This record gives sequence, C-alpha cells and structure tokens, in this order.
Amino acid sequence: MCTSSLKELPLACRCKQTTESWPDELLKIGQKLNEGKTKQIFELVDQPGLVLVQSKDQITAGNAVRKDQMEGKAAIANKTTSCVFQLLQESGIKTAFVKQHSDTAFIAAHCQMIPIEWVCRRVATGSFLKRNPGVKEGYRFSPLKMEMFFKDDANNDPQWSEEQLLEAKLCVAGLTIGQCEVDIMSRSTVAIFEIVEKAWATQNCTLVDMKIEFGVSVKSGEIVLADVIDNDSWRLWPAGDGSQQKDKQVYRELKEVTPEAMQMVKRNFEWVSERVKLLLEPQASSRVVLLMGSTSDVAHCEKIRKACASYGIPCVLRVTSAHKGPDETLRIKAEYEGDGVPTVFVAVAGRSNGLSPVMSGNTAYPVISCPPLTPDWGPQHVWSSLRMPSGLGCSTVLSPEACAQFAAQILGLRDHLVWCKLRASMLNTWVSLRLADKKLQACSL
Repeated sequence: MCTSSLKELPLACRCKQTTESWPDELLKIGQKLNEGKTKQIFELVDQPGLVLVQSKDQITAGNAVRKDQMEGKAAIANKTTSCVFQLLQESGIKTAFVKQHSDTAFIAAHCQMIPIEWVCRRVATGSFLKRNPGVKEGYRFSPLKMEMFFKDDANNDPQWSEEQLLEAKLCVAGLTIGQCEVDIMSRSTVAIFEIVEKAWATQNCTLVDMKIEFGVSVKSGEIVLADVIDNDSWRLWPAGDGSQQKDKQVYRELKEVTPEAMQMVKRNFEWVSERVKLLLEPQASSRVVLLMGSTSDVAHCEKIRKACASYGIPCVLRVTSAHKGPDETLRIKAEYEGDGVPTVFVAVAGRSNGLSPVMSGNTAYPVISCPPLTPDWGPQHVWSSLRMPSGLGCSTVLSPEACAQFAAQILGLRDHLVWCKLRASMLNTWVSLRLADKKLQACSL
C-alpha cells in the first residue's frame, strides 16, 4: 500500500506547556496537506519537516454519522493534547509533538501516518462486549488487552489481526511495516497507556481504554507516537464509576442532540482539559541524600546525581564519617527525616563501610550502599557493604546508574512522574535492543 493513500495526520515531539506561542508572523503557512473530521494539517514553508495541526470546533461519532459544532472544542482539544503529549515527551516517549502554537493549534513533526488505530483496554466495555459476548462489563484486563483496527471509514475501521497487518506489507515514508515495527508499536502502546493511566490515577480517574496512532517521521524515518490524544481518544471514569464518565461517550449516547445536551458535553470536555494540567505536577516532592565518607568520593557521587537527574530526582551531597563522627552522621540523618519529604539515603564509602550499617540501623527510611570500589582492594572492601549485621535492610548496588534507578523505583511508588520516566526507560531499552537485532539480522543476510 503506497503512502499516498494514508491519512496523513502528523502530530506530537517536545513541548513546555506554557502560555508562550509562536506569533503568526513568524510562521509561513503553506498548503493544506490533509483534513480530518476534527483537524486540519498545514505545511510550514520556512520550517521543513514541521507542520501546523489546527483543531476544529467539530465533534463527531460513528465515523461522522453524527456530527455537530461545539464552540470552543478546538481550544479544549488542543489544550488536552498538548498536556498529554508533554507528559509523554518528558517521560521519554518519542512523539511527533513539538510545541503549542496557539489556543487551537500546535506544531508537529511531519509524519506519514500508519493507518492502524491501536486500542488498549483496562476494563471491558463498549464495542468489546459486542464482539465478545459472554464477557461481563467491567471485566479487568491484567495484562492489558490490545486490539488494532485498520483505518477505513468506508468499512467502519475493521478490526485486524497482527497477521493481517504483516501480510499487508504497508510501506510508510519508505519504511516497510514488518514484525519489528509491529512489535515496537505494540510495546509502545502498552507503555503509553500505562503512563497515562498512572497519571490519571493521581486524580482518582480510571483510564478505561485509549486509542492511539503512530506515524513515520519524514525527516528521521523512525516510528513516533502521532495524531492527537484528547477527550475523543479515551474512556475516562472518575472514581472508576462509568455513570460519571467525562469522555466523548456521553455525546455518542445522546438520544437527542439539543443545545442543553451539547452544553453538558462541553462541560465534560472542559472538566477534562482543566484536570489534565494536573497530570504534569508531581504529587509529592522527593529526594536522594548522598552521604560520602570523604571528598575523594565526590566523582562517584556525581555519577549517581547525574543519573538521578534523568528521573527528575534532586540530590543532596553531604560528607560524613560514621567511624570518625557518628554523632554528626546521625544529626545529618535527623535533618532529612524531620521535614517529611520522601527520602532515599545512599551511603558512598569504601574500605570499611560504616556509613551503610549505621544509617540503616538508625532510620526507617531506605538506605542503599553504593561503594566506590577500586581495582586494587575492591574485592576485599566490598564485603563491608555486603555482610551486614542481622536486623539491617541495607541493599548494596555497585553501579552508580543502577543505584539511581533503584532509588527512582522506590520514590516512584509515590511520585507518578518518576514512575513514568522509569516506564519509558524500560520501553526505550527494549526498542533499542529490538532495532539492534533487526540491524544485525539484516547484516547477516
């Protein structure tokens, strides 16, 4: 299938959600590249590889069998999409989103769209129940249920199997969609859903299901999350209660479209667009306190601090010796226990490691030992970190990067933004390995 037949709806890469916009006079808007039910795509003449995605005040259902104008929807949808893509981008997910341009439009990388709608479900409802009789509404999928639908309005977007997608041998922007590409999109869909689900959980909202699309960047040739993710893209139930649904399903279920009914739908969309901003805010501050036995350990601590920064976790560096000044060590410990900020202590000490056991035996906070081992005495020194007295729960991690990751996993239990970065990192590691294997196989052939 040639790419000229695809629905080219590029969207989404990096954005700081601010009120700042790019003035119209700085953008030379060229020809309209595509128009969908709810948006238009325009070429940016002076910025090759980028497009302008302009939302419309139109709401549709049933492949536009029902469609109405809803004043203000363009701004609501654009605001929602911008926040969601910022969350994903800052977590580490590759998207096409670049920057919000105005209240109703954003800048995106130019993509050719892969004509597959990926649907991820946590709770069984809607069309899934019709296609799977016998499954009760509310059935919870663990792991997530994945489905794909070929984008074909004339045939009501038929459901496809993975085998159908592979046999279609789609070629998008010069990239043939094979097993590797399907695997990447499938894994990415799960990770993206879990990140958005985790974020909405902070607002006591259940993400029931969500649909997303991928595109191939015409500039880089890589698969990225594209299109939009707004209130048309998911089912969202406050407190897990379907009767309180705030998504487009309310519009789909209207028996009669009246001005009063449309105002109710609009209020739901506004409710979502206001709360989606909160997904970008940490629910709790947190930190890692690095305690080093001497300033000779600074270089080792800086590696830990740099790795923590990649998860958005601030670090505090302190120097203290549990052997030479135990009273000061305990005073420092108390200083960080007293303000209520979730904290992980990391003890960096070689030779006879007294910091780890003293800290672990005197605090209920987690303590990680990350000794700076040297080639000469390292095998001997490590035992003072590994062999702890009974009753101590101090763990030992030798790699500075792994130490930071472990601390992030602890703090991510309370901070969804840290957890989201961990989840995206897992995905990116898997993708890099999958692409490396594909490249190696190609070389072997």
